[in-house]
Amino acid sequence: MAENNSLVRVEKLVKHFPITQGVIIQRQVGAVKAVDGISFDIKHGETLGLVGESGCGKSTTGRTILQLHEPTAGKVYYDGEDLTTMGESDLRRLRREMQIIFQDPYASLNPRMTIGDIIGEPLDIHKIGTAKERLERVQELLNLVRLNPFFIKRYPHEFSGGQRQRIGVARALALNPNFIVCDEPISALDVSVQAQVVNLLEELQEKFDLTYLFIAHDLSMVRHISDRIAVMYLGKLVELADKDELFYNKMHPYAIALLSAVPIPDPVKERQRKRIILEGDVPSPAKPPSGCRFHTRCPIAQDICKVEDPPFEEKTPGHWVACHFTKKAQEEML
Repeated sequence: MAENNSLVRVEKLVKHFPITQGVIIQRQVGAVKAVDGISFDIKHGETLGLVGESGCGKSTTGRTILQLHEPTAGKVYYDGEDLTTMGESDLRRLRREMQIIFQDPYASLNPRMTIGDIIGEPLDIHKIGTAKERLERVQELLNLVRLNPFFIKRYPHEFSGGQRQRIGVARALALNPNFIVCDEPISALDVSVQAQVVNLLEELQEKFDLTYLFIAHDLSMVRHISDRIAVMYLGKLVELADKDELFYNKMHPYAIALLSAVPIPDPVKERQRKRIILEGDVPSPAKPPSGCRFHTRCPIAQDICKVEDPPFEEKTPGHWVACHFTKKAQEEML
Protein backbone atom coordinates (compact mmCIF):
# COMPACT_ATOMS: atom_id res chain seq x y z
CA MET A 1 0.00 0.00 0.00
CA ALA A 2 2.86 2.37 0.73
CA GLU A 3 4.28 4.54 -1.99
CA ASN A 4 7.60 6.31 -2.33
CA ASN A 5 6.09 9.71 -1.50
CA SER A 6 4.51 8.53 1.77
CA LEU A 7 5.36 10.62 4.80
CA VAL A 8 3.69 8.26 7.30
CA ARG A 9 3.37 4.51 6.86
CA VAL A 10 1.54 2.27 9.29
CA GLU A 11 2.03 -1.50 9.11
CA LYS A 12 -0.16 -3.96 11.05
CA LEU A 13 -0.48 -1.54 13.97
CA VAL A 14 -1.91 -3.03 17.16
CA LYS A 15 -2.78 -1.32 20.43
CA HIS A 16 -4.39 -3.36 23.20
CA PHE A 17 -5.11 -1.94 26.65
CA PRO A 18 -4.82 -4.60 29.39
CA ILE A 19 -7.78 -5.40 31.66
CA THR A 20 -6.51 -6.29 35.14
CA GLN A 21 -8.01 -7.70 38.33
CA GLY A 22 -6.77 -7.55 41.89
CA VAL A 23 -5.84 -4.79 44.33
CA ILE A 24 -2.37 -5.69 45.59
CA ILE A 25 -1.34 -8.25 42.98
CA GLN A 26 -2.83 -7.33 39.65
CA ARG A 27 -3.10 -9.87 36.87
CA GLN A 28 -4.23 -9.38 33.32
CA VAL A 29 -7.55 -11.06 32.56
CA GLY A 30 -8.15 -9.63 29.11
CA ALA A 31 -7.50 -6.72 26.79
CA VAL A 32 -9.42 -3.94 25.08
CA LYS A 33 -8.47 -4.35 21.42
CA ALA A 34 -8.69 -0.67 20.49
CA VAL A 35 -6.57 -1.00 17.34
CA ASP A 36 -6.07 -4.45 15.90
CA GLY A 37 -3.73 -4.77 12.92
CA ILE A 38 -4.33 -1.84 10.60
CA SER A 39 -2.15 -0.71 7.67
CA PHE A 40 -2.25 2.49 5.61
CA ASP A 41 -0.04 5.33 4.43
CA ILE A 42 -0.35 9.12 4.33
CA LYS A 43 1.33 10.93 1.45
CA HIS A 44 3.25 14.19 1.67
CA GLY A 45 0.88 17.16 1.70
CA GLU A 46 -2.37 15.19 1.74
CA THR A 47 -5.19 14.94 4.27
CA LEU A 48 -6.31 11.44 5.19
CA GLY A 49 -9.72 11.44 6.86
CA LEU A 50 -10.42 8.75 9.46
CA VAL A 51 -14.08 8.11 10.28
CA GLY A 52 -16.13 5.63 12.28
CA GLU A 53 -18.44 5.32 15.27
CA SER A 54 -17.40 6.39 18.77
CA GLY A 55 -15.12 3.82 20.38
CA CYS A 56 -13.88 2.28 17.13
CA GLY A 57 -10.24 3.25 17.80
CA LYS A 58 -9.77 6.43 15.74
CA SER A 59 -8.19 8.58 18.44
CA THR A 60 -6.10 5.66 19.71
CA THR A 61 -4.77 5.22 16.16
CA GLY A 62 -3.67 8.88 15.98
CA ARG A 63 -2.04 8.83 19.40
CA THR A 64 -0.28 5.52 18.76
CA ILE A 65 1.15 6.84 15.49
CA LEU A 66 2.67 9.72 17.47
CA GLN A 67 3.90 7.24 20.12
CA LEU A 68 1.79 8.90 22.84
CA HIS A 69 0.59 5.31 23.32
CA GLU A 70 3.20 2.59 23.00
CA PRO A 71 2.10 0.14 20.27
CA THR A 72 1.42 -3.45 21.30
CA ALA A 73 2.70 -4.59 17.90
CA GLY A 74 3.28 -3.32 14.38
CA LYS A 75 5.40 -0.58 12.83
CA VAL A 76 5.02 3.17 12.29
CA TYR A 77 7.37 4.81 9.80
CA TYR A 78 7.78 8.57 9.60
CA ASP A 79 9.73 9.72 6.54
CA GLY A 80 11.30 6.26 6.36
CA GLU A 81 12.30 6.08 10.05
CA ASP A 82 10.73 3.46 12.32
CA LEU A 83 9.29 5.30 15.35
CA THR A 84 8.55 2.08 17.27
CA THR A 85 12.23 1.14 17.68
CA MET A 86 13.59 4.64 18.41
CA GLY A 87 15.20 5.66 21.65
CA GLU A 88 13.93 8.63 23.69
CA SER A 89 16.42 11.15 22.32
CA ASP A 90 15.81 10.27 18.66
CA LEU A 91 12.06 10.30 19.19
CA ARG A 92 12.27 13.67 20.94
CA ARG A 93 14.07 15.06 17.90
CA LEU A 94 11.32 13.85 15.57
CA ARG A 95 8.52 15.11 17.82
CA ARG A 96 9.26 18.59 16.50
CA GLU A 97 7.98 17.41 13.14
CA MET A 98 4.84 15.65 14.44
CA GLN A 99 2.15 17.42 16.45
CA ILE A 100 -1.45 16.93 17.55
CA ILE A 101 -4.52 19.15 17.89
CA PHE A 102 -6.70 17.71 20.66
CA GLN A 103 -10.46 17.27 20.58
CA ASP A 104 -11.51 19.29 23.63
CA PRO A 105 -10.30 22.91 23.62
CA TYR A 106 -11.52 23.28 27.22
CA ALA A 107 -9.46 20.37 28.60
CA SER A 108 -6.33 20.59 26.44
CA LEU A 109 -5.20 24.05 27.63
CA ASN A 110 -3.71 24.51 31.12
CA PRO A 111 -6.02 26.98 32.92
CA ARG A 112 -3.11 28.22 35.09
CA MET A 113 -0.99 29.31 32.13
CA THR A 114 -1.41 32.35 29.90
CA ILE A 115 -1.89 31.63 26.21
CA GLY A 116 1.52 33.15 25.57
CA ASP A 117 3.07 30.52 27.84
CA ILE A 118 0.91 27.74 26.36
CA ILE A 119 1.90 28.49 22.76
CA GLY A 120 5.51 29.18 23.70
CA GLU A 121 5.93 26.02 25.80
CA PRO A 122 7.10 23.83 22.86
CA LEU A 123 9.77 26.45 22.08
CA ASP A 124 10.92 26.40 25.73
CA ILE A 125 11.02 22.60 25.88
CA HIS A 126 13.12 22.33 22.71
CA LYS A 127 15.23 25.37 23.69
CA ILE A 128 14.54 27.27 20.49
CA GLY A 129 15.57 30.94 20.31
CA THR A 130 16.04 33.62 22.95
CA ALA A 131 13.23 34.89 25.18
CA LYS A 132 12.65 37.79 22.79
CA GLU A 133 12.60 35.51 19.73
CA ARG A 134 10.12 33.19 21.43
CA LEU A 135 7.84 36.11 22.24
CA GLU A 136 7.97 37.27 18.63
CA ARG A 137 7.23 33.73 17.44
CA VAL A 138 4.20 33.46 19.75
CA GLN A 139 2.84 36.76 18.43
CA GLU A 140 3.43 35.59 14.87
CA LEU A 141 1.53 32.36 15.57
CA LEU A 142 -1.41 34.25 17.07
CA ASN A 143 -1.56 36.37 13.94
CA LEU A 144 -1.51 33.20 11.82
CA VAL A 145 -4.61 31.82 13.56
CA ARG A 146 -6.28 35.25 13.49
CA LEU A 147 -6.10 36.08 17.18
CA ASN A 148 -4.92 39.41 18.59
CA PRO A 149 -1.19 39.08 19.43
CA PHE A 150 -1.72 41.40 22.39
CA PHE A 151 -3.81 38.67 24.08
CA ILE A 152 -0.70 36.78 25.19
CA LYS A 153 -1.23 37.64 28.87
CA ARG A 154 -4.79 36.36 28.93
CA TYR A 155 -5.87 32.98 30.31
CA PRO A 156 -7.86 30.24 28.48
CA HIS A 157 -11.10 30.95 30.38
CA GLU A 158 -11.23 34.40 28.74
CA PHE A 159 -11.71 32.84 25.28
CA SER A 160 -14.57 31.10 23.49
CA GLY A 161 -14.37 27.45 22.38
CA GLY A 162 -13.46 28.39 18.81
CA GLN A 163 -10.76 30.79 19.99
CA ARG A 164 -9.34 28.13 22.32
CA GLN A 165 -9.12 25.67 19.46
CA ARG A 166 -7.23 28.30 17.44
CA ILE A 167 -4.81 28.54 20.38
CA GLY A 168 -4.41 24.76 20.15
CA VAL A 169 -3.69 25.07 16.43
CA ALA A 170 -1.10 27.80 17.13
CA ARG A 171 0.61 25.58 19.71
CA ALA A 172 0.73 22.70 17.20
CA LEU A 173 2.39 24.99 14.63
CA ALA A 174 5.00 26.41 17.03
CA LEU A 175 7.78 24.01 15.98
CA ASN A 176 7.08 24.12 12.22
CA PRO A 177 5.87 20.51 11.99
CA ASN A 178 5.30 18.55 8.79
CA PHE A 179 2.63 16.19 10.11
CA ILE A 180 -0.34 17.01 12.36
CA VAL A 181 -2.91 14.63 13.83
CA CYS A 182 -6.21 16.52 14.04
CA ASP A 183 -8.05 14.50 16.70
CA GLU A 184 -11.68 15.55 16.18
CA PRO A 185 -10.72 19.23 16.38
CA ILE A 186 -14.22 20.51 15.57
CA SER A 187 -16.53 18.09 17.41
CA ALA A 188 -16.70 20.23 20.58
CA LEU A 189 -17.42 23.46 18.68
CA ASP A 190 -20.61 25.17 17.53
CA VAL A 191 -21.56 24.45 13.93
CA SER A 192 -21.01 28.10 12.98
CA VAL A 193 -17.43 27.92 14.27
CA GLN A 194 -16.56 24.51 12.80
CA ALA A 195 -16.31 25.80 9.23
CA GLN A 196 -14.00 28.64 10.34
CA VAL A 197 -11.59 26.21 12.01
CA VAL A 198 -11.63 23.81 9.03
CA ASN A 199 -11.00 26.68 6.59
CA LEU A 200 -8.11 27.82 8.79
CA LEU A 201 -6.61 24.31 8.74
CA GLU A 202 -6.87 24.22 4.95
CA GLU A 203 -5.19 27.62 4.58
CA LEU A 204 -2.36 26.59 6.92
CA GLN A 205 -1.90 23.32 5.03
CA GLU A 206 -1.53 25.15 1.75
CA LYS A 207 0.81 27.77 3.23
CA PHE A 208 3.14 25.38 5.08
CA ASP A 209 2.71 22.17 3.00
CA LEU A 210 1.32 20.28 5.99
CA THR A 211 0.18 16.66 6.08
CA TYR A 212 -2.93 15.86 8.14
CA LEU A 213 -4.55 12.82 9.68
CA PHE A 214 -8.04 14.28 10.20
CA ILE A 215 -10.16 12.29 12.66
CA ALA A 216 -13.84 13.23 12.84
CA HIS A 217 -17.47 12.12 13.07
CA ASP A 218 -18.88 14.67 10.63
CA LEU A 219 -18.76 12.85 7.30
CA SER A 220 -19.62 15.94 5.27
CA MET A 221 -16.77 17.89 6.84
CA VAL A 222 -14.36 14.98 6.35
CA ARG A 223 -15.29 14.83 2.68
CA HIS A 224 -14.71 18.59 2.38
CA ILE A 225 -11.20 18.62 3.85
CA SER A 226 -9.83 15.16 2.95
CA ASP A 227 -8.08 13.79 -0.12
CA ARG A 228 -8.67 10.16 0.88
CA ILE A 229 -10.93 8.67 3.56
CA ALA A 230 -10.44 5.56 5.72
CA VAL A 231 -13.44 3.94 7.43
CA MET A 232 -12.81 2.18 10.74
CA TYR A 233 -14.96 -0.31 12.63
CA LEU A 234 -14.10 -1.90 15.98
CA GLY A 235 -10.33 -1.53 15.67
CA LYS A 236 -10.10 -2.51 11.99
CA LEU A 237 -9.99 -0.59 8.73
CA VAL A 238 -12.86 -1.75 6.51
CA GLU A 239 -12.46 0.62 3.54
CA LEU A 240 -9.96 3.17 2.24
CA ALA A 241 -10.30 5.17 -0.98
CA ASP A 242 -10.22 8.58 -2.61
CA LYS A 243 -13.01 10.73 -1.10
CA ASP A 244 -15.15 10.86 -4.25
CA GLU A 245 -14.55 7.16 -4.99
CA LEU A 246 -15.70 6.31 -1.46
CA PHE A 247 -18.88 8.38 -1.70
CA TYR A 248 -19.87 7.24 -5.22
CA ASN A 249 -18.51 3.67 -5.30
CA LYS A 250 -18.51 2.47 -1.69
CA MET A 251 -18.14 -1.30 -1.34
CA HIS A 252 -18.16 -2.30 2.34
CA PRO A 253 -21.59 -2.80 3.99
CA TYR A 254 -20.58 -0.68 6.99
CA ALA A 255 -19.34 2.18 4.80
CA ILE A 256 -22.56 2.00 2.77
CA ALA A 257 -24.65 2.22 5.96
CA LEU A 258 -22.49 4.97 7.45
CA LEU A 259 -22.58 7.16 4.35
CA SER A 260 -26.33 6.70 3.95
CA ALA A 261 -26.65 8.96 7.01
CA VAL A 262 -25.02 11.93 5.25
CA PRO A 263 -27.72 14.49 4.32
CA ILE A 264 -28.14 15.38 0.63
CA PRO A 265 -28.96 19.07 -0.01
CA ASP A 266 -31.32 18.15 -2.87
CA PRO A 267 -34.75 17.37 -1.26
CA VAL A 268 -35.86 15.20 -4.21
CA LYS A 269 -32.75 12.98 -4.04
CA GLU A 270 -32.97 12.95 -0.24
CA ARG A 271 -36.49 11.47 -0.39
CA GLN A 272 -35.57 8.92 -3.06
CA ARG A 273 -32.41 7.51 -1.57
CA LYS A 274 -32.20 4.41 0.59
CA ARG A 275 -31.46 4.99 4.27
CA ILE A 276 -29.87 2.00 6.02
CA ILE A 277 -30.41 1.54 9.76
CA LEU A 278 -28.05 -0.99 11.31
CA GLU A 279 -29.53 -3.30 13.91
CA GLY A 280 -27.93 -4.12 17.24
CA ASP A 281 -25.13 -2.41 19.16
CA VAL A 282 -21.41 -2.20 18.47
CA PRO A 283 -19.77 -5.23 20.17
CA SER A 284 -17.30 -4.64 22.98
CA PRO A 285 -13.68 -4.19 21.85
CA ALA A 286 -12.74 -6.36 24.84
CA LYS A 287 -14.63 -9.29 23.23
CA PRO A 288 -14.79 -8.61 19.48
CA PRO A 289 -16.68 -11.13 17.30
CA SER A 290 -14.81 -13.87 15.48
CA GLY A 291 -14.24 -13.62 11.74
CA CYS A 292 -15.40 -10.32 10.26
CA ARG A 293 -16.08 -7.96 13.15
CA PHE A 294 -19.05 -6.45 11.37
CA HIS A 295 -20.90 -9.73 10.76
CA THR A 296 -23.12 -9.37 13.87
CA ARG A 297 -24.76 -6.25 12.34
CA CYS A 298 -24.24 -6.87 8.63
CA PRO A 299 -27.43 -7.33 6.55
CA ILE A 300 -25.65 -9.54 3.97
CA ALA A 301 -23.47 -11.66 6.29
CA GLN A 302 -22.89 -15.31 5.34
CA ASP A 303 -21.47 -18.26 7.28
CA ILE A 304 -17.92 -17.55 6.11
CA CYS A 305 -18.10 -14.07 7.67
CA LYS A 306 -18.49 -15.61 11.14
CA VAL A 307 -15.24 -17.59 10.94
CA GLU A 308 -12.92 -15.94 8.41
CA ASP A 309 -11.61 -12.39 8.80
CA PRO A 310 -11.64 -10.87 5.28
CA PRO A 311 -8.27 -9.54 4.08
CA PHE A 312 -7.85 -5.80 3.56
CA GLU A 313 -7.11 -5.83 -0.15
CA GLU A 314 -7.10 -3.54 -3.16
CA LYS A 315 -10.31 -4.19 -5.15
CA THR A 316 -9.67 -1.44 -7.72
CA PRO A 317 -6.61 0.84 -8.00
CA GLY A 318 -6.33 2.83 -4.74
CA HIS A 319 -9.57 1.37 -3.32
CA TRP A 320 -8.97 -0.99 -0.38
CA VAL A 321 -11.77 -3.03 1.20
CA ALA A 322 -12.05 -5.79 3.81
CA CYS A 323 -15.18 -7.72 2.79
CA HIS A 324 -15.99 -11.16 1.33
CA PHE A 325 -19.02 -9.91 -0.62
CA THR A 326 -18.44 -6.42 -2.00
CA LYS A 327 -20.55 -6.99 -5.16
CA LYS A 328 -23.44 -8.39 -3.10
CA ALA A 329 -23.21 -5.35 -0.79
CA GLN A 330 -23.47 -2.93 -3.70
CA GLU A 331 -26.31 -4.86 -5.37
CA GLU A 332 -28.48 -5.29 -2.28
CA MET A 333 -27.72 -2.22 -0.17
CA LEU A 334 -27.35 0.63 -2.68
